[in-house]
Amino acid sequence: MKIGFIGAGNMGMALIKGILKSDFVEAEDLMLYDPVREKVEGLEREFGTVTAKDNLELTEKSDVVIVAVKPNVYDEVLKEIREKVTEEKIIITIAPGITIDHVKKLLGKGKIVRTIPNTPALIGEGITAITYSEEVKEEDKELVRKIFSTCGEIVEIEEKLIDVAMAVSSCSPAFVYMFIEALADGGVLLGLPRDVAYKLASKAVSGAGSMVFKTGFHPGQLKDMVTSPGGTTIEGIRVLEKNGMRSTVIEAVIAAYQKAKGLK
Repeated sequence: MKIGFIGAGNMGMALIKGILKSDFVEAEDLMLYDPVREKVEGLEREFGTVTAKDNLELTEKSDVVIVAVKPNVYDEVLKEIREKVTEEKIIITIAPGITIDHVKKLLGKGKIVRTIPNTPALIGEGITAITYSEEVKEEDKELVRKIFSTCGEIVEIEEKLIDVAMAVSSCSPAFVYMFIEALADGGVLLGLPRDVAYKLASKAVSGAGSMVFKTGFHPGQLKDMVTSPGGTTIEGIRVLEKNGMRSTVIEAVIAAYQKAKGLK
């Protein structure tokens, strides 16, 4: 099986490296193309992947084509590869706002899979939301699951919810990085060395996320376990609530979702 990647930007590169770190496919079964050839040629030298001369060659020689370009150039790329897409090829999109129907209209054929991964895929800690066109068979779905499971967890949802998933999981690493930075800045203000503050904040955030995921406990229950009566944690929570932390985060998710809906 040959997997092709059109585009090697931040998200594409995270997926490529996630797959390469797994044993799912050999490096020579990954064919890559990006207009900035240094990106994919560097991977070819380091790992032994194959660099395509253009998008047409990549599409023709790949069983699965992952289109990892920005939303504003999707139409151009899909029109370009249309002649090389067959009924049996699996075409996977990773961009917000690009619907399955839109891809179908541009390609006319193929099995369309719409996904929303996130950048922690680079270290195998990502999560990908997936939805399928009606042409995708169960064996195709299993293949897609295996591809994205090399980079972390997966969830399968209805297409109408895919852009909501994007706002919650794909945009949110940036929100979390801001939170980590703010926690560390608070520590630095109170005297911690910068490197120590970042280590403490980042491990606290990753550990708290793992607690929610692995225990299955409600986040509020886990919060309450840390919050002693009259203690330091509840004092900090009081300030966060006073300044509207929850409402601000909810509004950020809504804004990201609305932006996604306006991309096409």
